[in-house]
Amino acid sequence: MAGPAGRLDAVLVCGGRWHDFDYARLRLLDLLGDHSRVRTRVYEDYDCVPALEQADLLVTYTCDVRPGPSERAALARFVERGGRWLALHGTNSVIEAPADGGPRVFTTPRLLGELAGVLGSQFLAHPPIAPYEVRVTRPDHPLVAGIEPFTVTDELYVCELHGELEVLLHAEYTGPCRGFAEGDAALDEAPRPVLYLKRHGLGEVCYFTLGHCRGRYDVQDLGVDDTGRVDLGPWETPEFLTVLGRCVERMVAAGVPVR
Repeated sequence: MAGPAGRLDAVLVCGGRWHDFDYARLRLLDLLGDHSRVRTRVYEDYDCVPALEQADLLVTYTCDVRPGPSERAALARFVERGGRWLALHGTNSVIEAPADGGPRVFTTPRLLGELAGVLGSQFLAHPPIAPYEVRVTRPDHPLVAGIEPFTVTDELYVCELHGELEVLLHAEYTGPCRGFAEGDAALDEAPRPVLYLKRHGLGEVCYFTLGHCRGRYDVQDLGVDDTGRVDLGPWETPEFLTVLGRCVERMVAAGVPVR
């Protein structure tokens, strides 16, 4: 239980495939460390149910990390009872890589169960990584107040959406996402949510699809031993860093001991 000084216990889950999780983990811990009330436990996957049951805050930066049934239920309970969940980048992804010798097509099976509804989305595909414009949907909202449209180099997520979302940032993309089995999902003209809030029970999910980063050695399982470059993507974009900092601040400010 939090003490009389109002300490908040956080869980950070950072791990998965095809990204530089060491870099993202350090950056996120640095942001959490700016708040003296917060004490953080760190995991690579969702085998953290006991810690989650004692937590007030949850931050996740993953790619193709698949919680099992009991872990999905624990995550849903966490938000239902009033927990605050900041979910970044590929948290909503389940991705099957191409089979050896087969077509180079990634599939995105629906294996998140009820958690897709809690998160508000599930990843389907993205076009090739390239600069694109992020637009402000709700300029009056404190998380994005004063932010002008900005260009970022990242994976532009096309997602299957679930439930009522309060979209704060969005991008526009209409076209194919080659290399994904559901790459035609972006042929409509719907805005692509980049930052949104979703209520669930007494708690809230804040989902930010930006955050891609990749080191030279992070896609060896795809047959590339060394990409020859380090890609920090949005982590070098001031607007992303400003909004991400505000997301952490909102989560901490709204956090009250909920155990």
